[in-house]
Amino acid sequence: MASNSSSRVPGLERAAILMLSLGEDQAAEVLKHMDPKEVQKIGVSMTELKNVSKEQVDGVLLDFGESVEKHTNIGLGTEEYIRKMLTSALGEDKARTVIDRIVLGGNSRGLETLKWMDPRAVAELIRLEHPQIIAIILAYLEPEQSAEILQMLTERLRVDVTMRIATLDGIPPSALQELNAIMEKQFSGQSNVKSSSVGGLKSAANMLNFVDTSMEASIMDNIKELDAELGQKIQDLMFVFDNLVEVDDKSIQTLLREVSSESLIVALKGSDETLKEKFFKNMSKRAGEMLREDLEAKGPVRLSEVQAAQKEILAIARRMAESGDLNLSGKGGDEYV
Repeated sequence: MASNSSSRVPGLERAAILMLSLGEDQAAEVLKHMDPKEVQKIGVSMTELKNVSKEQVDGVLLDFGESVEKHTNIGLGTEEYIRKMLTSALGEDKARTVIDRIVLGGNSRGLETLKWMDPRAVAELIRLEHPQIIAIILAYLEPEQSAEILQMLTERLRVDVTMRIATLDGIPPSALQELNAIMEKQFSGQSNVKSSSVGGLKSAANMLNFVDTSMEASIMDNIKELDAELGQKIQDLMFVFDNLVEVDDKSIQTLLREVSSESLIVALKGSDETLKEKFFKNMSKRAGEMLREDLEAKGPVRLSEVQAAQKEILAIARRMAESGDLNLSGKGGDEYV
């Protein structure tokens, strides 16, 4: 029977407790099988652990032991098993993207290596490649990393690559062969993958969500000039600060616990009354009154500062959504953030 104390510990903290309990060598072996984003999340959680009781540690270890005993190696490692499992857990749309990344990543050491590299180094590595190759690479990487890399490219290339990501409908064999050749040359890797469905409108929108606001606007303006319909489709899928008005109250309350008062004040300076009221009503009466007073007392704020604060809050919201701590709804929010 699982420990009641253990069951109250959030999933990420449970993973951190388990890693600390395993010891350095064993924990290192486990972390080798995780992607960079997972390693970072668990690492942060490990540093933040405080006042963990022996009962909680025992409970986590007991739960882990019971979980391991329930599983065997039968069926594991096969693509069909993975597809069924992830489709059942995530739904067909989300599972398809995850499966493609798993299948592609399992045979593409070059692409996996890029995930661990500094965005500036990746940008320098790929900046002279064909825009189609750059688009495939950025569509494969995590949106935060892709956004940083995109911002280091030239303005013309940023627009070209974003449009190519949005219109990717699977990766053609010729493009994959070219990509494989580049990866083999750079990292001496091998890849026999035939196809993958990375890319598409959601991938482009998700990446632009993490791009600096002024640059995002510039890219979107250029895309709309070249293809107004495509630009509108991308924009419809993007989750912006104003979309928070459509998020459920419980999620807003959860978000408020993670956002600093100063960032919220600056971010709301550029918002309409409807969104402000959304935040006010999800705070205690006293806290809401104080926020109103602070907003009224706050002098003029540069638009760039408002946009930066909004981006900061959105980044927190996306991270929490990815970890399952809150639910983002609205324009495409539950699809790709």
